[in-house]
Amino acid sequence: MSKNPTKQYDLAIIGSGSAAFSTAIHAVGLGAQVVLIEQGTIGGTCVNVGCVPSKALLAGAEARHEALTQPFPGISTKAGPVDMGALIGGKSDLVAGLRRDKYEDLAQAYGFPVIQGVATFGVDGALRVHHQGGVDGGEEIRADQYVIATGAMPSIPAIPGLASVKYLTSTTAMELEELPGRLIVIGANAVGLEQAQLFSHLGATVTIVEVRDRIAPFEEPEISAMLERVLVEEGVEVLTGAMIGGVSQIGDQIRIELTHLGQSRSLEGDALLVATGRMPNTAALGLEHVGVALGPRGEVVVDDQLRTTNPKIFAAGDVTGAPQFVYVAGQHGTIVADNALSNAGRRVDYRTLPRVTFTTPQVASVGLTDEGAIAAGYRCDCRVLELSSVPRALVNRDTRGLVKIVADGDTGVVLGIHLLANGAADSILAGVYALEANFTVDQLASIWAPYLTMSEAIRLGAQSFTRDVGMLSCCAS
Repeated sequence: MSKNPTKQYDLAIIGSGSAAFSTAIHAVGLGAQVVLIEQGTIGGTCVNVGCVPSKALLAGAEARHEALTQPFPGISTKAGPVDMGALIGGKSDLVAGLRRDKYEDLAQAYGFPVIQGVATFGVDGALRVHHQGGVDGGEEIRADQYVIATGAMPSIPAIPGLASVKYLTSTTAMELEELPGRLIVIGANAVGLEQAQLFSHLGATVTIVEVRDRIAPFEEPEISAMLERVLVEEGVEVLTGAMIGGVSQIGDQIRIELTHLGQSRSLEGDALLVATGRMPNTAALGLEHVGVALGPRGEVVVDDQLRTTNPKIFAAGDVTGAPQFVYVAGQHGTIVADNALSNAGRRVDYRTLPRVTFTTPQVASVGLTDEGAIAAGYRCDCRVLELSSVPRALVNRDTRGLVKIVADGDTGVVLGIHLLANGAADSILAGVYALEANFTVDQLASIWAPYLTMSEAIRLGAQSFTRDVGMLSCCAS
């Protein structure tokens, strides 16, 4: 760790997660002197409490689920109870290794210091780091430009009684060393759905409570409906359109009072997971002292070059309120470094940004939804093709899923591609390239697609605009 209050840096970065490290690495490549300031654990959300641990646990839970449910005749598999301590321990070892290799060691390799402490802008506009146990005014950090990359944290809704119960968040749920018998999950967007299915596949009885009228509410309604069907068939109870009246602790049990379909209900569980989104970490930064504006959810307001309302301060990653994906944070970092150090004028463009939810089957999308296209003024032309028409799904003996393609009804240009399928997360990259190249449906229908792959579903979906793909032979074009 470094403490040098007299040194002038080119770039001082608050945070040490994906956005911060991407900024720092790119800035060093540009010849800049860089310092990072971190108040918690180096590495931020993704490696510590987000992508890496959650997907590691999801992969383990899916392995168990496949052993219990594999569909192939002549194959016999089984799975016993889960040793949660061992599963969590393996996850923790993986996280520690990646944190060391991809963050701690890289900071040394690139030669930038990571200062431990709480960073705050003072009334005089100076950035100071307050170290644990420090009694002075803090260590001043001087830089030509500053970057806020403090990420986000779980957002907790104002539910009566919630503060008095022992609830879980997506962070603490991944530290459980005992599997809850009955788990209630509040929230049915990406994190809630992933965690709900994770614990269901590990053997817990799971109930999802969602205030909106469907799960995965920002995806296509056809995807929401089929994914709900999958979850229900697996034994997950799904309560959409539910209004929660209150939460209470009854001994070791948590009770939720709610209204569902006009009827009052009580739910009891061994554990409650609150998965209702994430909010930016900006509360203690003193941004009001340096003229950095915040949005309604506390996010740092930035323009398309990631500049804040203070010309010397940029922001990157989840703290900006941008889509909360690690690849967004990474891209933000390189853009910020170029713009802050070289005035490059690089802009963020989310038009072809993919998004993935790692349920089974996976949800993966890029571009506009049907509703979004209409709202944007397009005459929408859409097709939905279920996986029963996709040879890879038939071979896998799992046709749960679909592909939906959204196109401009006037020009035929593809506006959005949406998948629910095992392998959707990998296949959606083809959709990203198609939108980046402004493909029409006809072009997408005629490009090469390897047979017996899930990515072929995109081509078949495009062909369904003009023909009945059910009347094609296996690999006919």
